[in-house]
Amino acid sequence: MLKRMFVVPDPGRLRLRSSVRAVLGIGLAVAVCGLAGHSLVAAVTGGLAALLALFTVLDTTVRGQAVTTALLPVAGFPVLALAAALHDHPVARDVAFLAVIGAGVYARRWGPRGHSLGVFAFMAFFTTQFLHTLPGQLPELYSAVALSLLVSSTVRFGLWCYERREPAAVVIAPVTGTGLGRATTRQAVQATAGAAFALMAGLVLSEERWYWAVGATWWVFVNTASRGETLVRGFRRILGTLVGVPIGLAVVVPLHGAPVPTAFVVAAGVFGIFYTAAVSYTWMVFSVTVMAGALYGLLGVLDPALLVLRLTETGVGALGAMLAVLLVLPITTHATTDAWIQRALRCVHACTAEAAARLSGSPTADPAPRIAELEALLGRVRMSLAPLVHPLSPLRARKARAGQVLALLDACAREVRGLASVAADPEASHDARLAAACWRVEASVEALTTPDPRLRAGVPGIPPHAVAAGPALAHLHGLERALADLAAPLHSDPRAPLIGV
Repeated sequence: MLKRMFVVPDPGRLRLRSSVRAVLGIGLAVAVCGLAGHSLVAAVTGGLAALLALFTVLDTTVRGQAVTTALLPVAGFPVLALAAALHDHPVARDVAFLAVIGAGVYARRWGPRGHSLGVFAFMAFFTTQFLHTLPGQLPELYSAVALSLLVSSTVRFGLWCYERREPAAVVIAPVTGTGLGRATTRQAVQATAGAAFALMAGLVLSEERWYWAVGATWWVFVNTASRGETLVRGFRRILGTLVGVPIGLAVVVPLHGAPVPTAFVVAAGVFGIFYTAAVSYTWMVFSVTVMAGALYGLLGVLDPALLVLRLTETGVGALGAMLAVLLVLPITTHATTDAWIQRALRCVHACTAEAAARLSGSPTADPAPRIAELEALLGRVRMSLAPLVHPLSPLRARKARAGQVLALLDACAREVRGLASVAADPEASHDARLAAACWRVEASVEALTTPDPRLRAGVPGIPPHAVAAGPALAHLHGLERALADLAAPLHSDPRAPLIGV
């Protein structure tokens, strides 16, 4: 995992730029809060708000990101006030917290903006427990949060808005149904049930730090769409915390809360969160754990027993999430994976059609947007298949089958990218055989994605005389081979699904 964090490609150094900008934006936000005369608690609250704004606001356009950032206080301030007002009313506090969790997960159905607002609302409630916020502190906290969001937004949208020079990110709509069939509805119920378990168990462990268990449950549910993904994410959260606790003790305790070195540790934690989030959830959680330890040291409440308690509470919270996805309205991984694979295959056909149209002389055909969509869909397929290809998966046959599917889908994407590259060449000309090859691609995709088993045998083979003459045909024939090979793993015995359910 450590090797993967550093060797995984970083096109355009986007992860590096995002990480450095986060350190700069959050650092400036905290510094401005300090210069404005805010207390340490208010400055920490403002810093957390800036971190959330930079980390969770992921709209596809810069304008959309700015709007969502401006809306964060609308979602967070009422929840902050509610949590502070219920500080001395445990039962009402717990019920309100569970309601915020359910609403926050349910809001994900409205896309990236709903997700960001839901996370910010949850963290507003969580932060009041973390800092023991009282109603009298609210004006200062509101001021610190607003000031921090303003400063971090100035860095993000003004001083260093590298997104303006990048193509808009592709956001893939989730697989949905109706009623309880909608993934967001089911997940809202699951997250609430899991959080209720974590809350009760957390209170047994500690009446002061119970919220850690609830926080672990919440974050295990973020960016997951099936019970398999949630189970793997829960395991990785426990592992990241388990590694982070001793490192946090070794690094933070000797500092004795000294502001300057502690600030450097917090900055390193922030950098690690942003740099590793896209490639390793385990190392992201490790960074969060070390940063949290540094913050507790800064607040003067850190000791080894506290970090051990955090590890225990994290385990309880992850267990709550795992039990919820297994027992409450479970969303099977097989169904989710199958839906993502079908969408990826249809996108392969759309990419091919756009490239072929470009080769035939169409001035409006452009496969590039479809290529970006395909990359995003393949990312979702990999995430959905992660439980099966996990090194600890005991299902060896299914693991090999899932690995074969991933390899063949990657081959499809490679051939499609090559075809699009050829189509972008103004000297490329149309070959009459392209139409026949594109038709066979369309027929293959139709046969692979049809629910009718009688039509699944219709994956056409490559004509024996089809020797590629030219790069475009070479890529098309390579795509046909990959699609033909996908028929076996995708259409095997339905009683042995692609992933364990």
